[in-house]
Amino acid sequence: MSENILLSGNLSFLKLADLLQLLGSGGSTGILRIKTKHLPYPGLVHLYNGNPVNASTGDAMGGIDALFSLFGWTEGQFEFIDTNVSATNFIKKSRMEIILEGLRLLDDGHTKRIGQTSIPKNIPSFKENVLKGPLVDYMYIVDEEDFHDNQKIVSEGKYGNWMWVIMSGIVDVFKETPEGSFKIISIGEGAFIGSIAAFLMKGAVRNASIIARGEVQLGVLDSQRLSVEFATMSDDLKDVIISLDKRLRRIDESIVDIYLKREKKEELIKGKKLFIKQGEDKKDLFIITNGEASVVCQTNSEELYISNLFERDFIGYIPFLNIGHEPYNASVYTSENIKIKPIDVNVIYKDYERLSLTFKNMIKHLSASISTTTMIAYSLRAETSKTKGKK
Repeated sequence: MSENILLSGNLSFLKLADLLQLLGSGGSTGILRIKTKHLPYPGLVHLYNGNPVNASTGDAMGGIDALFSLFGWTEGQFEFIDTNVSATNFIKKSRMEIILEGLRLLDDGHTKRIGQTSIPKNIPSFKENVLKGPLVDYMYIVDEEDFHDNQKIVSEGKYGNWMWVIMSGIVDVFKETPEGSFKIISIGEGAFIGSIAAFLMKGAVRNASIIARGEVQLGVLDSQRLSVEFATMSDDLKDVIISLDKRLRRIDESIVDIYLKREKKEELIKGKKLFIKQGEDKKDLFIITNGEASVVCQTNSEELYISNLFERDFIGYIPFLNIGHEPYNASVYTSENIKIKPIDVNVIYKDYERLSLTFKNMIKHLSASISTTTMIAYSLRAETSKTKGKK
C-alpha cells in the first residue's frame, strides 16, 4: 500500500521551523520525513496532535538530540505522511521550545549545517523567528482592518474590549519600560492580538503595545459570540483558560524585570515549599483555592523565576496544551497556606473538544505564546548573565 503523503516540498521553501509551526497549528499526527543528498539516511520526526514526540536519524541519534540536529539540514526534501503515531512523549519539550532552542543552537554553531558552506539569507534565526498561529478560521470574523508599516495598533495601558486575528503580515509586541520600549516577540498570520480578558471584562487594559511591521491585515473577532461560548464552558475549563491568559501577562512582566535587571526570585519564593520538582513525570492538575505558588525553571546552573500563581490559577499537567512549564520544564513552589482542588483532565478535555475552532485556536496560540516567551526569558537571562560576567 502506498504511503499517504499529505504534504511534500523542498527545504529551500519551508524550513524545519516553519514545518513544525505549520503541522503543529493543524494538530497533525504522522511522520515528517526529511531527506538530503548529503547523507545516506533520512531524518524522521514523529508528531502526535501537532507536537513532536520523537525523532531519529540514521546515525543512531534519537529523541530531542536527533530533532535538534535536523535543524541543520537546510538542503533537501520533506514529506509529511499521515500514519498512526504513538502518543508516548519521548520528547518532553513543547513545540515552540523546540523551534526556538533548535534555531538558537543553529545560530550559535552548536548544530552542524548539512550541505551549506555559508548561511543562506532565508534561514530563520532564533532572534527573528515569528510566532504564527493556527490556520485562520473566518467564522468569527465580523470585520477587517488594514494597518501600514510602523503604525501602532494597540497602546499598552489603554482600554480595549476586542480581539483581532492576523490574516496577513507581521506585528511586533513591545513592553513599555522606564528605559524605553522593549520588543518581546513578533507574531504573524493566524496569531491573535488582545487577551481573552478583553472580551470578558469591561475596561480591560492592554498589556503591551502592538506595531505593524509592513502591511498588515487583521480580522476583528465577534466578541459577543465569543462571550456566549465562554459562558457555556465548565467552571474548571474557564479557570484554566483565564489562568493561561494571566500567566502569559506575568511572564511578560518577568521579562521586563530581567531586562531591567531587577529580578526578585528569592523574595518571591521565600517561605514557599517545593510542590512539583522540574522533570517529574506527574500527571495531576489542580486549581488553587487559597494561597499562592511560584513557577521557577532551572536553566543550566541557575533558577529563573517565571510567574506567581494565585487563587483560581491552575498548577500541573495539561496533556492537550504543552506550555513548556511544569512538570517537565519547571518547578512549582507553594505557600504554607496553600489549598488546591484536583481537576479531572478528561472532563475538561471533553469540554475543550466541544469548543469552536476559533476558541480552540485562541487557546492553542495562548499556550504557544507562553512557551515562546518563556524561551525568550531564558535567552535574555543568558545575555544578562554574560554581561555581568564581563564586568
